[in-house]
Amino acid sequence: MELDAELLTTLPGVGKEGAAYILAEIGNNMDQFPNEQHLASWAGMSPGSNESAGKKKSTRITHGDKYLKVLLVQCAWAATRTKNTYLRSKYDSLVGRRGKKRALVAIGHKILIAAYYILQDKVAYRELGAEYLQEIKKEKQIKRHIQLLKEMGVEIEIKKEVA
Repeated sequence: MELDAELLTTLPGVGKEGAAYILAEIGNNMDQFPNEQHLASWAGMSPGSNESAGKKKSTRITHGDKYLKVLLVQCAWAATRTKNTYLRSKYDSLVGRRGKKRALVAIGHKILIAAYYILQDKVAYRELGAEYLQEIKKEKQIKRHIQLLKEMGVEIEIKKEVA
């Protein structure tokens, strides 16, 4: 149990007390949840969805463990104050579109999913870095532009620069 708490403290925004509270609420045995979505649903951190006539509308998060939800949002606040982390860059990308509070719930959801895998695999959190989202966006843009050029009938040869 002590090792699990130390592993959880590797998450940005989760300190010793936060790790202890997370372990107290969900335990360290992840076999009780078939996958990470079941844990998020049980905790009440999964986004609600309302779909009608092909339109998807976002709704409130589901009911669940109210103490864990409060803790995860507090950890999300702390995680968004860290510099050069994946969670900070994800928050920055969401806050403009969704607003501060919804972005915090999304970061809390990410922390819970990471905690699930940390407790299941018994490995420390691996930081992806602040540039991770930018690299993914760049690759998607390149792929999209190549597809548009092919649709226009332009033949192109791709050479990657090695830095």
